[in-house]
Amino acid sequence: MTDDATLDLSGTPEDAPGPDGMTRRQLLRHAGWFGSAVVLTVTGGEVISHVAHDKDSAAAAATAADAGALRFVQISDSHIGFTGPANTDVTASFTDAIGQVNALGFRPQFVMHTGDLTHTSTPAQFDQVKQMLGGIRTDRTFTVPGEHDSVGDSGRAYRQTFGAATSGDGWYSFDTHGVHFIALVNTLSLEKLGHLGPDQIEFVRKDVAGLRSDTPIVVFSHIPLFAMYPEWGWSTDDSLQVLNLLQRFGSVTCLNGHVHQLFSKTEGNVTFHSATTTAYPLPAPGRAPAPTPQVLPAGHLKEALGIRTVTYKTGTSALAVTDQRLA
Repeated sequence: MTDDATLDLSGTPEDAPGPDGMTRRQLLRHAGWFGSAVVLTVTGGEVISHVAHDKDSAAAAATAADAGALRFVQISDSHIGFTGPANTDVTASFTDAIGQVNALGFRPQFVMHTGDLTHTSTPAQFDQVKQMLGGIRTDRTFTVPGEHDSVGDSGRAYRQTFGAATSGDGWYSFDTHGVHFIALVNTLSLEKLGHLGPDQIEFVRKDVAGLRSDTPIVVFSHIPLFAMYPEWGWSTDDSLQVLNLLQRFGSVTCLNGHVHQLFSKTEGNVTFHSATTTAYPLPAPGRAPAPTPQVLPAGHLKEALGIRTVTYKTGTSALAVTDQRLA
């Protein structure tokens, strides 16, 4: 894993591992990046991802893929309606992210927003997000809800705007380019952790029953489907029931939002990627009393943007990851 030089003002060696095994350099990187879109390319049995900001980097990734590749974009946690010092204009930063998508140098087949589209789930906020998503140059846009999209009404306002042609409380699946996509809702029955529930798990069981085991699977959710940091609710209590249904597939990629920082891990046949945000950073797991919006020094908001390139090959558990901060 590579990274550009990071200035450490505390006197702690950047490459000295902390109590959780991560170096200070890694913690700074995971805690500080936000405001970009994650671009996924599926080609030749591989899922390749990077965070798009620099047009040349995105174009290079597109060139590396063959002409028949599926290229799509993940954006997350726009929190339209948020007001606070961590980001005084979330509409502007979401507009910047949309501009990044439109400047990629290729037209993605679709764009997925992985939740917390709004901050307080008002009809006006949902309408604003819908109009903004309509400005993305892509064939289709998809969404899953975050917990902020369900404030006070169990997600009814969200489903009125974005729930057409979905099942249950907003879950669905679709196929394109030989890849099967599943969009899950794990933000409605929150006690401490995310929760899917028996109806949704049964939906997944029926949904994948007829698929060949060599079909690549991509699962979208807001809250992570792995135990990233349960103390802060960054996990889903019944996710293993869904992941067990996907054990027979050679390639499963789970993409989530919620944590406002980049993080990846692989367990068996499943690779998990947590996405960054277009609103405000959250602290790295355990590095603060609670996951509250982090205020960066004045003028440094956009300096926290970054690029991530991840290559995942079907049938392997190794990830080739390159992370680079943007000046």
